Amino acid sequence: MSAKIRKIAVNVEETLREIGRDILPATRKAVAVAVIENPYAGTYQEDLSALMDIGAELGALLGDKCVEALGIEPGDAQSYGKSAMVGENGELEHAAAILHPKLGAPLRVAVEKGAALVASSKKMGSPGQVLDVPLGHKDAAYVRSHFDGIEVRLNDGPRANEIMVAVAVTDSGRPLPRVGGLAHEDAKGDDGLR
Repeated sequence: MSAKIRKIAVNVEETLREIGRDILPATRKAVAVAVIENPYAGTYQEDLSALMDIGAELGALLGDKCVEALGIEPGDAQSYGKSAMVGENGELEHAAAILHPKLGAPLRVAVEKGAALVASSKKMGSPGQVLDVPLGHKDAAYVRSHFDGIEVRLNDGPRANEIMVAVAVTDSGRPLPRVGGLAHEDAKGDDGLR
């Protein structure tokens, strides 16, 4: 692996009750985060291909960790998302290089299919700041019940010369969804929309 990883953390969130109602089965979200060295911290680099390659590595690694943490088969994943936070000596383009050109394809392998765009966000931050990871249905963007998100925070990352990269996967949508839209069961996943 070309990424110099300092730390990996994995968290699973289960919602069992909401507004006094039992959630059966519980809705579950997993988020896996890696804190890596930013090879371009403090310098301008025209060619960001090394970060793009790191993105591919992390898409597979973190996607697999999420599926494993949920204890599901890859095809049972329902939504996904990605996010990155660069430390103060980085730039937003470093996060974009990790997230956009190559991270999605190996993440789609980890969750089996993934016809829809992978929801994403990027920001600059410092240790202890919250990184929001947006979520959307992996095969059909019009499944509103899966518009969601999860937070991740590490008390010691990202440091100034680091990037914190997160991938999230769920086995369900939001608890008690009722805003309409295409149902998960009706999604075809042919065009990434429906």
